[in-house]
Amino acid sequence: MSRITAVVLATVLATAASAQGISMDKLPASVVKTVPVCGDAKVAASTTEIRVTFSKDMASKGWSWVQLTRESFPKISGKPRFLKDKRTCVVDVKLEPGRTYALWLNTDKFTGFRDTAGKASVPYLLVFTTL
Repeated sequence: MSRITAVVLATVLATAASAQGISMDKLPASVVKTVPVCGDAKVAASTTEIRVTFSKDMASKGWSWVQLTRESFPKISGKPRFLKDKRTCVVDVKLEPGRTYALWLNTDKFTGFRDTAGKASVPYLLVFTTL
């Protein structure tokens, strides 16, 4: 999804939500951007980090990078960390060429990614393939 499409979609959803008495602060955070991009089949195996950006400021001390399967989970080195923007979490990884990676960011069971109000973010499945 392009940035413009995401902004337009967010505006439409916010307008519809406000018409129904729903506000952005009452809704859970959601993933708005990942690097690598979800669905990318040409990620360089030399990529050294995964970044995920949320729609809201997040609590800085919790996260849930969750395995779909052991084989599809990247090797993580170090501890995940949030950037100063309070919305982007970064984890260092070691990727291998010719592999498809799939990992959950939160699940129904693992809810470490939470906004500053303590509400768990919507689960998101990140999938990409390396060259």
